[in-house]
Amino acid sequence: MMLSSVRKYSRNRLFQFIRRISETDDARAMANQTLRGLLHGRPALDSQGRKLPAAPYTELGHSLLQTQTSLRSDAIIITARFRSGSTLLWNLFRQLDDVTAYYEPFNERRWFDPRSRGNKIDLTHKHIDDYWREYNGLDRLRAFYREEWIHRNLYMDATFWDPGMKQYVEMLMEAASGRPVLQFNRIDFRLPWFRQHFPHAKIVHLYRHPRDQWCSSLMDPTCFPASVKMSLFHSHDKFYLMSWAKDLQYHFPFLNEDVISHPYQMFYYIWKLSYIFGVRYADYSLSFENLVSDTEQKLIELFRVLNIEKYGLERLKSLVERPPTERWKDYADDAWFRSHETLCETVLAEFWEAMTV
Repeated sequence: MMLSSVRKYSRNRLFQFIRRISETDDARAMANQTLRGLLHGRPALDSQGRKLPAAPYTELGHSLLQTQTSLRSDAIIITARFRSGSTLLWNLFRQLDDVTAYYEPFNERRWFDPRSRGNKIDLTHKHIDDYWREYNGLDRLRAFYREEWIHRNLYMDATFWDPGMKQYVEMLMEAASGRPVLQFNRIDFRLPWFRQHFPHAKIVHLYRHPRDQWCSSLMDPTCFPASVKMSLFHSHDKFYLMSWAKDLQYHFPFLNEDVISHPYQMFYYIWKLSYIFGVRYADYSLSFENLVSDTEQKLIELFRVLNIEKYGLERLKSLVERPPTERWKDYADDAWFRSHETLCETVLAEFWEAMTV
């Protein structure tokens, strides 16, 4: 009995150690290198088509897949980067009748939990008193939410297996009064997965000029001048840029900070990749600049695509305040930005060419 207890204790300690090691980036890098080329194949179960064959005995249970919430055709999913105007767009949907608009469902403040969400409001978000009203009464989400969604597996292809995420999103849709609208800042590279698992939802993609978006992400651009290098950016990273690059570098190796001279390059890489994913998978793509400069026409177009007929256009227009544009000119000149963007575009073109061979 004593030997058995010692063995059990030693085994548990060993596996705890292995789990801690496996969560490190070094372990991920080794696993990525070891498994490269081995995980592209899929079990040959779909040789007769994508539909799963029925069991040969009629008394057995049947799949409920075709009746799941994920197949709703009235759901709207907004995808955007941080500091792109996504809060403004969410707030416009929030004003509509027969709509429940959820703000950043994956946010670490856990809007459904009064103990963790606090009451802080970003003062740059105009005409907004709270982010969490729609989550009130949804305490049950606590059992399903996983904070790792904000920094792990930020890239998910159509075959990625995460039934917990699917169930979490479905629960939000089911709790909505009227049409559910979910505004995300963390699904840019998960759009293949969302399109696969929520095939009838309408996806709206919002993007912003990268130079202005970069300055906005710094909050105070004077605190990190253009002359400062990548190695000093850690304490100025307000919107998870380095965390995203660290996770995505296993799919896009040029995001490794060791090969990047200035964080604007890292920012631009992710911005451009996000844009590519957005226009590929969205039903409607919209620039922030057009939203604030041509609000009436763009909202009419957007609502037409989404089959939304009832909306108070004048009320919505009153909520749109156009921020200063071309702030980037105070940060650096056109030549500085263009040189970094040209370098990134060249690397991206080489990577794209290699991936399509």
